[in-house]
Amino acid sequence: MKRKFLKSMAATALLANLPFIASAQGARSVAQIASYEGADRHAMLLEGAKKEGELLVYYSHPIVQVMLEAFNKKYDLKGKSWRGGSEAGMQRITAENKAGKYDWDIVLNPSHDCESLAREKLVVEVRSPFHPDLVEKGVPAHRQWAAFNLDVFTAAYNTKLLKKEDLPKTYEDLLDPKWKGKLAVEANDHAWYGALLADMGEERGSKLFEKLIATNGLSVRKGHSLLAGMVAAGEVPLALTVYSWNSPQLKRKGAPIETYFMAPLFAIMSAVAMSAKAPHPHAAALFYDFVLSEGQKIMIDADYVTSSKKFDTHMRNIPYKVIEPVEFLKQQDKWFKMYDEAIIKKAR
Repeated sequence: MKRKFLKSMAATALLANLPFIASAQGARSVAQIASYEGADRHAMLLEGAKKEGELLVYYSHPIVQVMLEAFNKKYDLKGKSWRGGSEAGMQRITAENKAGKYDWDIVLNPSHDCESLAREKLVVEVRSPFHPDLVEKGVPAHRQWAAFNLDVFTAAYNTKLLKKEDLPKTYEDLLDPKWKGKLAVEANDHAWYGALLADMGEERGSKLFEKLIATNGLSVRKGHSLLAGMVAAGEVPLALTVYSWNSPQLKRKGAPIETYFMAPLFAIMSAVAMSAKAPHPHAAALFYDFVLSEGQKIMIDADYVTSSKKFDTHMRNIPYKVIEPVEFLKQQDKWFKMYDEAIIKKAR
C-alpha cells in the first residue's frame, strides 16, 4: 500500500513538472545556439532574439554603431552598445569577468584582442553560414572569432600642399630635407612599425627611422581619424599611418586629402566574437551573422575593406600583408618597446 502511494506521488510530481522538464530539455545553451547549423538557423535565432528583445555590443570600430542601428531597424530590436578604445574594451571585459558580471553579448575589436579572449575562454565557437565567404585566415580553426574588416595602414597627403608626383617612392626617400617638419604617424601603430622593420630588416629599419627623426623630425598624433583630419586641415602635409578608410571618407566630404600607397603595406583584421556567457545568445548570434553578411554592404558603402570576398573594395587589387593575430600577440611586447623607444620618445 505504501509502495503504491509513493508511486502515485512520484507520478503526480512528474506530471506537475512536465512543463519545466520539457522546457529544460528544449533549452539550448549559449554554445549550442552559437554553433547551430540547421537550415532553420536564421528563423531559430530570430525567434529567440524577439523573445530576448535586446543585446549589448562592446566595440572600438566606428562603423559598428551604423551596423547596429541597421540591425535594430530591420529586426525591431533594442541592441545597445558601449564604445571605447580596444584596450579599454579589453580591460572592461576582464574586470567584469573577474567580478562575475556578464552583461555583454558581442565584442568587435582587433582580431588579436579577440584571440586573447579565446585563449581566456571568454568567447564561444560560432558556426556562421557566412564564414566561407571570408578572406583567407579570416576565421581561425577554433571559430571563436571572425574577421569583419581589414584596417590597412596607408599614407595620406594634403592635395593642396603636395603633388602626387613629388611623394616619396620608398621610406628612404623620406630622408630628403624637403620632408622636414611635414611628417606624422599615429601614436599606437607599434604593429605597423614592427611589421615594417621585420620586412626591411630590423637593423636597417631602425637606423633609417633614427636618421629620419634626427634630420626631418616626425610628429606623433593619437587617433587615426584625428591624424587624417589634420592632414585634411593642412596641419600635417603627409601622414604615414592612417587607415585605408580615413582618407576616402574625408575626400567624399570635399576635404583636400588623398590616400597614398607606399609599399610595403600592412593590415590588421578587426573581428567579431560572441561572449561564452551571452545573456542574449539568440540576438548575439543573429547580430554576428548580420555583421558578416548585410553589414559588409554597409561597410563597403563607407569605404571600408570588408572581409567578405563577395564584395569588391577599393583595396582589392592593392597588395598588402595581414599581420596575423597569433604573430601579433607573440611580438607585441617587443613591438611596443621598439615603437616607444624609437618613435614616441624621440618624435618631435
